[in-house]
Amino acid sequence: MATSNAGARRRLVLILCGLTAIVAVVVLLQSLRSPPQIGTDEEVFATVDALFTALTSRDDNRLDSCEDRLLALREADQLPAKAADHLDAVIEQARSGEWEPAAKRLYDFMYRQRREAHTAH
Repeated sequence: MATSNAGARRRLVLILCGLTAIVAVVVLLQSLRSPPQIGTDEEVFATVDALFTALTSRDDNRLDSCEDRLLALREADQLPAKAADHLDAVIEQARSGEWEPAAKRLYDFMYRQRREAHTAH
C-alpha cells in the first residue's frame, strides 16, 4: 500500500511540474511576441500619446476625443487595423473602470513600438 501511495504522489508531482513548465513557456512566448505596430505616422503617434494622457488623468472627455481620432485614423488607413484593435481594447478596459491597468497596458504597448524614421529616396 505504501508503495502505491508513493507512486501516486510521485506521478502527481511530475504532472504538476510539467504543467508549471508549460505555463512558464506560454508566458515567456507571450512576453516575447511583438505587439501590433502603429507605424511611423506622426499624427497616429501624437494621438496615442494623447490617449495615454487621457488614461493617466482618468478624463472621459479626452478618452472620447482620442477614440474618435483613432477611428478617423483607422478609416484613413493611417493606423493599421491590428494596432487599432489593440487600442480599442485599451479604451474598453478604461471604460470598465480599470484606468490604471489600461494606462500600464498602453505604456507597455508604446514602449514596444519600433519608431523607424522615414528616409528620403
